[in-house]
Amino acid sequence: MGKYFGTDGFRGEANVGLTADHAYKIGRFLGWYYGELRRMNGQEEPARIVIGKDTRRSSYMFEYSLVGGMVASGADAYLLHVTTTPSVSYVTRVDEFDCGVMISASHNPYYDNGIKLLNSAGEKMDENTIALIEAYLDGELELFGRTYKEVPFAKRNHIGRTVDYVAGRNRYVGYLISQGMYSFRGMKVALDCANGAAWSIAKAVFDALGAQTYVLNANPDGFNINQNAGSTHMEGLQKYVVENGMDVGFAYDGDADRCLCVDEKGQIVNGDGILYIYGAYMKERGKLLENTVVTTVMSNFGLYKAFDRLGINYAKTAVGDKYVYEYMTSHGCRLGGEQSGHIIFSKYARTGDGILTSIKMMQVMMDKKMTLSELAAPLKIYPQELVNVKVADKKEAQNDPDVKEAVYRVEVKLGDTGRILVRESGTEPLIRVMVEAESKEICDRYAGEIVDVIKANGHAVD
Repeated sequence: MGKYFGTDGFRGEANVGLTADHAYKIGRFLGWYYGELRRMNGQEEPARIVIGKDTRRSSYMFEYSLVGGMVASGADAYLLHVTTTPSVSYVTRVDEFDCGVMISASHNPYYDNGIKLLNSAGEKMDENTIALIEAYLDGELELFGRTYKEVPFAKRNHIGRTVDYVAGRNRYVGYLISQGMYSFRGMKVALDCANGAAWSIAKAVFDALGAQTYVLNANPDGFNINQNAGSTHMEGLQKYVVENGMDVGFAYDGDADRCLCVDEKGQIVNGDGILYIYGAYMKERGKLLENTVVTTVMSNFGLYKAFDRLGINYAKTAVGDKYVYEYMTSHGCRLGGEQSGHIIFSKYARTGDGILTSIKMMQVMMDKKMTLSELAAPLKIYPQELVNVKVADKKEAQNDPDVKEAVYRVEVKLGDTGRILVRESGTEPLIRVMVEAESKEICDRYAGEIVDVIKANGHAVD
């Protein structure tokens, strides 16, 4: 992770951690950089960059700032307006843009925002390009054999323009509809759009596929995105599904790259459940390439036990769908994701796509003529205890020989009945201690043993 950009873009409170000036300069760099690459390849046409945004009030400010920088540097900026992150990824790839930009802070509250960058293949931007952007933000850019404190402005007929590109978003909606292998006629489906980017897309897709569609939290006002809604606040959807006799419910986050499910009984099926259900379905049909599902280290121990029973292999990456996707592409895997609901179907998308995920879950239900609760029933989720310990030095605490010895002792006690994971937080001064076992009592006891050693050795701070 860089100085400004983390695993999911440049994120912060609007005009505090992430300002309009940052957005303008990012736009300036992207417009100039991709224009230069085109010129070096003998192309005279201006760089083309596509932009989407979620429903936060500040997204307009960041959109205009980015566009101002891009056109000032000579690029043409194509505006998708309010749309989802996966739609920007799709349009960037299919319509051959130089890069794509999504303005969103995902599941964060309305006062935060973020700038996510995608390469021409619709994948998250590579670290080398991110490093160049950060160097430019700090006035220390060295590129093409020169040092730049500022990049040149475009002049006269080289100044860029904006293009209304809502047609690109509509084409993405058509693509999602094309992924529906079965009619959803007769199915009552509830969609929680989190007052976010999915509000204008998800219902249209499910209606077109024949479902009786009922929508929650699809009235964005700039301030209510993710507010007691969506994939981080499932209680409302659970209640709605049960009280209204829905067959299934799907909840998205602010930019709709996540999806969590609610079965007909009101029970949550999280990302691990989705990976289990669809992984088993792919294995059954002979479609699970490499016989492997890609997970992160935060996936539940129960998921791995269930995969073992089915003879499905699994990989574990660092936390972040970026790392999941990197492993999938380098090893030829088709299915991967996170417990939080970032699910990647690499044959169909380059990022997590919440609406696509819900379509795929419907496909399994319709094909196998089973309810979601029946499909998820063989998966036993193990109890989990996660304790965050604030420490003075993460690496020192993590590498303390006594802490390592305590972790090893717990691993021996758990054997194949659970697991322990002790890791550094990527964004905070915390050591995260996670234990999964057959009972909550065991989880609490073993997590406590590790925390006690961290504190006894003087690493913890108030």
